Amino acid sequence: MKEEIRRILEKSSRGGADTLMPVLQEIQAIEGYLSPEIISEVSKYMGIAENRIYSIASFYDQFSFVPRGRKHIRVCSGTACHVNGSEAVVQEINKQLGIKAGQKTKDGWFSLEVVQCMGACSLGPVVEINGKHYDHINPEKIRNIIVALREEGEEI
Repeated sequence: MKEEIRRILEKSSRGGADTLMPVLQEIQAIEGYLSPEIISEVSKYMGIAENRIYSIASFYDQFSFVPRGRKHIRVCSGTACHVNGSEAVVQEINKQLGIKAGQKTKDGWFSLEVVQCMGACSLGPVVEINGKHYDHINPEKIRNIIVALREEGEEI
């Protein structure tokens, strides 16, 4: 286990179940997702059953149980976004990146998630990439964003 994660668990295990959410958030910030091994370690350190941890974490869409791409794209599919064209945005992402919701590109640079609502209905369709929000997105705008992100990736 990584030393950073061990420190998070050691400082938080004394707080019991009340500290579970912050622990999971810190770990995901480091790892990018919550692996089965991590869930098991959290369970041991905090004395909380693994199925309870999964139950709590799976309730919140901020947590992922699979590795995400370095650029994680979330597209809102709520009613307002859907009516304003979010499906066309998702189709353009599928076309540009060759992935569907829940997948990651072969190079690990991009991943895609379609979510129910981002709470920005008047700005839809809304896309979030690594926490940055883009509003009034259409296929052309998302294509330009992807091109810019690809160029950014070439600099790594």
